[in-house]
Order: sequence, then C-alpha cells, then structure tokens
Amino acid sequence: GAGSPGQGGRGRRAQPTWSPPARSEPCQLRLYNSLTRRKDVFVPQDGRRVTWYCCGPTVYDASHMGHARSYISFDILRRVLRDYFKFDVFYCMNITDIDDKIIKRARQNYLFERYRETQPLAGQLLEDVRAALQPFSTKLQETADPDKRQMLERLQRAVAQAAGPLEAALQAGQAGQELDGRVQVLLEEAKDVLSDWLDSMHGSEVTDNSIFSELPKFWEAEFHKDMEALNVLPPDVLTRVSEYVPEIVDFVQKIVDNGYGYASNGSVYFDTVKFANSEGHSYGKLVPEAVGDQKALHEGEGDLSISAEHLSEKRSSSDFALWKASKPGEPSWPCPWGKGRPGWHIECSAMAGTLLGASMDIHGGGFDLRFPHHDNELAQSEAYFENDCWVRYFLHTGHLTIAGCKMSKSLKNFITIKDALKKHSGKETLASLSGRAQPAGVQPQAFLSEFFLNVKDLLRSPVEVAAQFEKWEDEETELNKSFYKKKAAVHQALCDNVDTRTVLEEMRALVGQCNLYMAARKAARRRPHRVLLESIARYLTHMLKIFGAIEEESPLGFPVGGAGTSLSLESTVMPYLQVLSEFREGVRRIAREHRVPEVLQLSDALRDDILPELGVRLEDHEGLPTVVKLVDRDALLREREEKQRVEEEKRRKKEEAARKRREQEAAKLAKMKIPPSEMFLSESDKYSKFDENGLPTHDSEGKELSKGQAKKLRKLFEAQERLHLEYLQLVQNGGPP
Repeated sequence: GAGSPGQGGRGRRAQPTWSPPARSEPCQLRLYNSLTRRKDVFVPQDGRRVTWYCCGPTVYDASHMGHARSYISFDILRRVLRDYFKFDVFYCMNITDIDDKIIKRARQNYLFERYRETQPLAGQLLEDVRAALQPFSTKLQETADPDKRQMLERLQRAVAQAAGPLEAALQAGQAGQELDGRVQVLLEEAKDVLSDWLDSMHGSEVTDNSIFSELPKFWEAEFHKDMEALNVLPPDVLTRVSEYVPEIVDFVQKIVDNGYGYASNGSVYFDTVKFANSEGHSYGKLVPEAVGDQKALHEGEGDLSISAEHLSEKRSSSDFALWKASKPGEPSWPCPWGKGRPGWHIECSAMAGTLLGASMDIHGGGFDLRFPHHDNELAQSEAYFENDCWVRYFLHTGHLTIAGCKMSKSLKNFITIKDALKKHSGKETLASLSGRAQPAGVQPQAFLSEFFLNVKDLLRSPVEVAAQFEKWEDEETELNKSFYKKKAAVHQALCDNVDTRTVLEEMRALVGQCNLYMAARKAARRRPHRVLLESIARYLTHMLKIFGAIEEESPLGFPVGGAGTSLSLESTVMPYLQVLSEFREGVRRIAREHRVPEVLQLSDALRDDILPELGVRLEDHEGLPTVVKLVDRDALLREREEKQRVEEEKRRKKEEAARKRREQEAAKLAKMKIPPSEMFLSESDKYSKFDENGLPTHDSEGKELSKGQAKKLRKLFEAQERLHLEYLQLVQNGGPP
C-alpha cells in the first residue's frame, strides 16, 4: 500500500544485527595434584567418566579418627564430583590384608592367647615379664623417633605399675582372688611386651595361613561398620590383596620380563636405577627429595623384611621388594620363585591395574603414603605398562594430630571412630570437618536445623496457589540478589579444590540473612515470602545432601526421626499436630477472656511437659499463630531440663528475697511491740539508774550521763514512742498482734 516502508526501491527494512553477550569465563574445577604440587584444572581422560583408586586400610586394628577424616574427606570429594559436577565416578578401594604389620600382629595375638591359656602362676609371670623387658629396654634405648620413644616409655611405666602390686602381694603371701586379679592386670598391661618376646622365640613355629587371615577378616568387618556409621559411601568395587595373589604374581613376572625387576634368593626386587635411567621413565615423582631416604624405605619394606641378608640381596639400597620369600612363621603362596608373599607396594599396582587399566584419573590416599608407597606404586606400574602416566591426579589427605603427635595405630595414640561416634552423631562429625573449631554454642547442624524448621512451619500454613506469589518488595529483591551471590560463591569454593570450609561458611551466612529477613517480617507482623524461602531451603538441603550430611529421603532439611522414617513420620503426624495447635489456641483465647487459669495451666503443660516427650516443640508468639516443630526428642528434653533449671534458679532467688523481707518485717514488728519505757531497762550492762519514764540517767559505773549522751538517748526514746504508737493503732484496727 501507499507509504509502506518497502516503497521507493529501498527494499524491506532488515533486522539489525544481533551479537551474543560477552560472558564471564565459567569457573573450572581445580584439584590440588601432588604430582605437580599445585591446583590443576581437572580433565578426565574419557568424557565425564572418572576412574579413581583409593588406598584403603591395612586391617590389623580399629580404625581411628585419622582414618575417618581421610575417608570422609574423600567421600565428600567423591560426592561433589558425582552429584555437583555430575561426573560418572567409578571408585575402587583396596583392603590390605597381607602385610608385615598384620603378619606380626596376628602371630603375636596367637602366641599371647596360647600363653594366657597356660594360666601362668604369679611367680612365673613376673619372671617372664622381667625376661621380656630386657630386649624391650634395648629397643627403647635404640629408638630415635620421639613419638615412638614416648609410646614405648608409656608402655614400660604401665608394666612397672602393674608388676609392683603383684610382687608385693606374692611377698605378703597373698593367694586366691586378690592375687588372681593382680595377675590378670599384669597380663593385660604387659601384653605388647610379652607378645614381642614370645614372637622372638616361637614366631617361626606359626605356619597355618588361616591364623593370618582371621585377624584382618575381623578388623575389615569393623571398618565397614565404622564407614556405614559415618555415612561414607561404599566403594563401587573393593579389592582384597588375599584375593589377588595370582594377579600380583603375573604383574611381578611382567615387570621382570620388561627388564625392571630381578629375582634374588627367592625374592624379587624392583631395579630403581635401571628404571630411573631408562627413556620415558622417572622415579620418585611425588617426593623426589626423599629418594634414597633409608629410614622411609625401611618403613615401607616392613619390620619383617629388614635384615642384613635382605639388604645384601639388592643391587641398590633404593631397590624395593616386589615379592618376598617367606621365612618360617609367615604365610606363603606358590610362585615361580619359590614360596613367598607379595611386597606391600605391588599389591595396589596389581589390583588398580587389573581394574582400571594403564592410566587412571585419580589416585587417593593419606599424605604419609607419598613416599615410598605411592612413588613405588607409580614406578612399578609404569614399568609394567611401559608408560609415564599411570596416575593423572594424585590426591592426598592430611594427618590428624592428637596433642601435637600424629595419630596412628602403630603409635597407639588414637581415638577410635566408635568412641568418637558415642559422643557425636555422624552429622556432627561433618561439622568437625569444616576444618575449624566452632565458636561456642554455634553448631552448624543446630543453626541450619532451626532454619529448616522455621521454613517448614511457614510452608505448612494453608494458602491458595495464586496467593503464594505475593508482590516482591525491596527486602525480597535484596535477599534474592544475596542468594544468587552466595550460590556463585559456593560454586567458586567447590571449583577451588572442593573447599568445603568456605562452602559451609557461605551457607551459614545465607541462613543468617534469611533469619534477619524473617525477624524483620515478624516484627512488622507480616508473614515472610514462602516461595523465596522455600527456594533457599531447597538449595541448602540439596547441598547438604551432596556432602552426605542429609539422607536421601528428606525433601527439605534434616530428616525427622532418623533415616528412613522421615517422610512418612512428618507427612503423617503434621496435619494432626496442626489441628491440635489450633484447638489449643482457641481454648487459650477463651480461657483468657473468661479468666480460667486452670485451663491456661493445662495448655502450658501440654506445651512444656507432654509434647516434648513426643519430640514436638510448640512456640507461642504473641499475636501470631503458634509454630509447630518436629524436633529430636532428646534435644527437646535437654532444652526442657535447661529451662527447668533456669526457672528453679529464679524461684529460689524469689523465695530467698521473700524470706529476707519476712524476716525484716518480723524484726520490725518485734521492735514496734516494745514500749519506750522498757527499751533501755534490759541494758543493765550499760546503765545503772533510770528516771520514772525509763530513760537512763547514770552509766554502769554509777557516773551521771553527759548532756550529749542524754540527748542522744532521748532522741531514740522519742523515735520508739512513735513506732510503738503506730503498733497500738495497728492492734486497734485489727492488724497483727
């Protein structure tokens, strides 16, 4: 048509060019890699699939909090990679159930039990303990490591303290239960010293393989129970050294065939010099500065494998055993080199290599395993696969120290996971993992839990679907901005080597902002915005689920009534509690209007005494509906006890004040009763003569009182006159007699 833009041969108006926004670079996940000693961008080799091998426990004793920390750290890391960064993680962990420490402990336990069964008499036991203490004292004198020395000295003191009373009892000719009791105490305290001594004499007689497998079986089962109690995810695959001996033998054979291993006297050693000098290989990738550290190497070889003859079998002092010829008193398996058992390092290489192949994405373990264990693992695996990339990212967790001394099973200074869990729930263990002591009274769990309960209460008040969406004022816009900032900060912290401490701090700060917002709305007598708070609560729940701090079933906040029961319990009982709460409010209102204190007392008793027993907390707020919360019953009863203690203290103070008042009143009344004429007569120690009104005229020595003294006494006399008059009027008006 006329005047249309297409006229005049200019053609149709074109759309303006569009350009995409300039974007900020997305944050990339970086992990601290021990192979480079820096934070490297994490790039799996095969798309989103991540292969991960973790050094599990050597099962010869209870798992302690040092292990717990390591396993929980790896568990959180694994959950974050899987559930936050959405990698497909294949997690493989081993159990070391053949090893010098296990062999020695199993053999010693067996020999000690055999000795205990002979029921040694007091004299014999003392003689044996004395004999056992001689090599023990020598060992103590030769120990340079201060931590180890301290442990041995403690042991020596304990044995001496137990032996003293038994010697005294023997000399005093005691017998029967008294003596038996002391024998048992010494047996218990001297167990380690006696076990060492018995082992040195009879160790070589213990040859049955089953003796060596019972101990690790027992401790492995205990380990799994501990991990379950800590809510640590089980591995996707678990390998035990005892089940992989044929694979280990093949692995050693191939290393020898590739030219990096040699048989010597029935054992097989890794040739570190040949490996280090060959093209495309390097030895000591993690801790190059420790290569040649004989102390570390000896520890890696194990107590049973260090002797002059073993050292002379090696081409270089840095070489380490791939396969050990078994001596009498050690378990053994058949192999091409005669009967023997696997070396410690080769076990992990063979198991991880069998399952994860020539190159894995992540290898995890304790910091103290870097050299020689992990360095030797790397060398022999790369010798087997003839490559230089068996592990792409090596992750290590730190030690846990107790009173400045590293926590370890061999030093016997550990708090077992079982003992720690008696005092704290697994979730509080998460709090301890935020890596910092919590300020007094601020438990992250309690703080978050209270927030979730408040949001749940808000979401329970019935509202039409459309009415949920109220207009946002400045407060909501601000809180929402803050919410997005916090989410970005959490993401950044997780990208930064999975910094959970910062994540927990950001989450706490977000809850703090929500609490301020809710408090401001409450002060203005307005309900907070449900949709916004629900989004925040769901996000926090999601993050806590990722860390394993909340069980899967709970849709919002911590589960009520323990894992597995949460959903059904909350959704079942809440409607009834809501009705009960509204009914109680109605009754209270009527009781107030009609002044019926008994009913108000009953409704208080329901809130304070009856419902807490069922794990229900009612919170009355002036002018607002009562808040109903399902809370842990024990926590509520503790709250109630504390409240009662405070009330009791108040009541005691009040009673004390009332008693004082009564005493003062009574004293005042007693004073008022005295007529002025009698008030000085009883004071014969001060005065000797009085006038007709009862006023003193002479002191006790018969001297006349001075004018000043007489004036003072008259004043007192007149004051008493007034008081007494008051009293007489009281009596006349029917007051107290």
